[in-house]
Amino acid sequence: MFKKYTVSTLIAAAVFFTSSATSIAAVPESNDPIKVVMNDWTGQHFSTKVAGELLKKMGYTIEYVSAGALPQHAGLAQGNLHVQTEVWTNNVGDLYPKAVESGKIVVLGDLGLEPKEGWIYPPYMEEKCPGLPSYEALYKCAQAFATAETFPKGRLITYPADWGTRSRDIVSSIKLPFQAVAGGSEGAMIAELESAYATQSPMIMMMWQPHWIFAAKDYHWVEWNPIEGECVEEDQKKGSACGFQQASVHKVAWSGFEEKWPAAFKMLTKLELTNKDENWAILEVDNNSRDVDDVVTEWLSSNESKWKAWTVVQ
Repeated sequence: MFKKYTVSTLIAAAVFFTSSATSIAAVPESNDPIKVVMNDWTGQHFSTKVAGELLKKMGYTIEYVSAGALPQHAGLAQGNLHVQTEVWTNNVGDLYPKAVESGKIVVLGDLGLEPKEGWIYPPYMEEKCPGLPSYEALYKCAQAFATAETFPKGRLITYPADWGTRSRDIVSSIKLPFQAVAGGSEGAMIAELESAYATQSPMIMMMWQPHWIFAAKDYHWVEWNPIEGECVEEDQKKGSACGFQQASVHKVAWSGFEEKWPAAFKMLTKLELTNKDENWAILEVDNNSRDVDDVVTEWLSSNESKWKAWTVVQ
């Protein structure tokens, strides 16, 4: 009886380990590279590289592909790009919601960030523009934000051109006497912001958070009229302007992703990062001049208990 039980146990164990080995051997389900989208800001580089390095640990081949925040959606819908970790839902244009509705792009859930977007300025601008933080003060003191190139209009630095035209659209719709000037890149925007702060120069800029700048210095947000429900950015007027619709931050994938790489798909649905994670990473890269790959390696080393369960193949 004892010998029979032992043999049965061994057989069961053999089946279990064979099954497990088969399951593990099945990953990667395809050796084709997973093309992971890289956008143009440091936080997205961090979340993307975290996802990519975890997929590598699971055995997948990863290819990082640079794509603009708007053009990327066509690539994802067509299957030329495969996954994007950080889509801000209020900066996506018309193609993204249509592609999601049609099923060509699949939402994997929220990344976990608690974002905010809007116009910021250094506190010293309140002396030059009484009435701030209300946006209505900007009508009376636009010249306080002017430069030689924009005078008598104020100068507003907006997102890089391929991130969309939201600030410019609002300036136009509410007839604000400002000239919207696109930032060249995130790095160029931060350099100009820091230079203005150091010299107490005029400054107002479109910005988002999480971002390390809010840990480094004090910045104030322009305030808008409170409303109930969704803020429709494209249709605003002076006296009732609501500013910017605040985003959710989605992880998204090509519609064929789950079928081709099911274990990778499952891992990405579990992937979660916080404002604290990204603020730290952005500070290390942008302020302490570290390479994003080194920062990702440190985060993975310090957070193995968090991400290990995401990568378990079942």
